[in-house]
Amino acid sequence: MTGRTRGPEEGRDKMKIRGTTILAVRHRGKVTVAGDGQVTLDTTVMKHGARKVRRLYHNQVIVGFAGATADAFTLFDRFDQKLEQYKGNLVRAAVELTKDWRTDRVLRHLEALMIAVSRDSFLIISGNGDVIESDDNVMAIGSGGPFALAAARAMVRYSDLTATEIARESVKIASEICIFTNDHVTVEEIDLEEEPDEIPVKGKEKGKEKEKEKEKEKG
Repeated sequence: MTGRTRGPEEGRDKMKIRGTTILAVRHRGKVTVAGDGQVTLDTTVMKHGARKVRRLYHNQVIVGFAGATADAFTLFDRFDQKLEQYKGNLVRAAVELTKDWRTDRVLRHLEALMIAVSRDSFLIISGNGDVIESDDNVMAIGSGGPFALAAARAMVRYSDLTATEIARESVKIASEICIFTNDHVTVEEIDLEEEPDEIPVKGKEKGKEKEKEKEKEKG
């Protein structure tokens, strides 16, 4: 009698990290990304307050992630490097990330979706090589994404709420329907009416430090 050896793929399916809800809204001069905090392993809620929405590239890009937490940190770091390389050009950085995502021996095994927004761009990025721009300035990913998307579109059309209020309330509505989403909502916002922070230039920073050191020596 021989026993059947369980392969790694089968084991991964049986203990799968499931679902989330990430929503992005561009409305009335603001761009907001909101995400819930639940981490579900198989049939067990492992964490209630995970932070799935982060700022990158000197706070000028907001990224939300649907997938395993370890995968998220890997992709956040790689994406931040691409943004630095292409000086904040979100579309170019997204395209280059998807190239790596498909070809890199480590990244190509990650099954995930990302939302990435800036003052100028509004994107969904996938490991299949897709870089998708929204048609109506509302987009969502994750297991609760369709519920949050429907709620947000209704609020954009028929309410006077701000982008941040719409995003927060839409994720909360999704949490009432999707069992893999909770109402612990993280929100990040870009105000399009405010001037963006000046991005520090490494060469200039070093030059200023040297000038300060010389002034101290003279003094």
